[in-house]
Amino acid sequence: MLKLAEFDYPLPKELIAQYPLEKREEARLLVLDRRAQTIQHKVFKELGGFLNKNDLLVLNDTKVLLCRLIGKKTTGGKVEILLTRRQNGTTFSCLLQPSRTKTGEKILFAGGQITGILSSRGHISFKQEDANRIYNFGIVPLPPYIKREPEDLDKLYYQTVYAKHEGALASPTAGLHFTDESLQEIKQAGVNIAYVTLHVGLGTFRPVKCENILEHKMESENFVVPDATVEAVAKAKKDGGRIIAVGTTSLRALETYAAAGRKEGNTDLFIYPGYKFQLVDALLTNFHLPMTTLFMLVCAFAGKEFMQKAYREAVEQKYRFYSYGDAMLII
Repeated sequence: MLKLAEFDYPLPKELIAQYPLEKREEARLLVLDRRAQTIQHKVFKELGGFLNKNDLLVLNDTKVLLCRLIGKKTTGGKVEILLTRRQNGTTFSCLLQPSRTKTGEKILFAGGQITGILSSRGHISFKQEDANRIYNFGIVPLPPYIKREPEDLDKLYYQTVYAKHEGALASPTAGLHFTDESLQEIKQAGVNIAYVTLHVGLGTFRPVKCENILEHKMESENFVVPDATVEAVAKAKKDGGRIIAVGTTSLRALETYAAAGRKEGNTDLFIYPGYKFQLVDALLTNFHLPMTTLFMLVCAFAGKEFMQKAYREAVEQKYRFYSYGDAMLII
């Protein structure tokens, strides 16, 4: 039995980053060496010093949807809707705030240009042409711990520079620190870059509720490991390079492929201490909320005690936490 309380840690609220840094690569970088059990304090733009020729950096190229919508009831009341999945051509599953709404009720968006109808509890339907353009009227779905309304800057900073395939409800935040220039420098140093797609869902923020974490059920997320990435992984292994996952989502996509042999589909892979990693040799990640599956994953990768020590040190050194916060490299 693994107790939930083992994955808690104290964090002063003022360390939760509310805004991104103006320069992505200026974030701090906490470097953990698992073999030497050492902790170093660096800056993200020094990442290249920890990468070797023939290493493979695997990035998640999912793109965050502008899936948060502000609408009005016909009575004038404000409604906030988060579109969580497109079920078919015209219907989306959604979360509503406030939740006191009725089936058949109309919700107006974009100043009345678009009308949605609550088709059943947790679902909203549009005309076909409106369903195709509804995201054009959405705003950035910032995480709940960012205590402000989205601003124009979030459209840029809450998206990775290499985001390509739309479908995420949250950003794969480890990748937010890269710029086009830094990726080019990494390539020029002989490090290879490959991509996976895993559409990050809302479960990424949700704390585990079970006292025994082994009882927890993961929400499934859609992923693709392209053939080119499969080939790049094989080549890196052959050439003696490391597979470095950028973010827990990239890691889970790669480990799902390694464990199940599936290159696409849905994954509900839950990684916690005791898991045997099959493919990934190093991990670049941000700091994660306590008692979440993401924190359990990094504890599995680096060791629970070592990770708790690293987080204590990060708090003492006043690192910036979570989506817009600093980064960690585990080698």
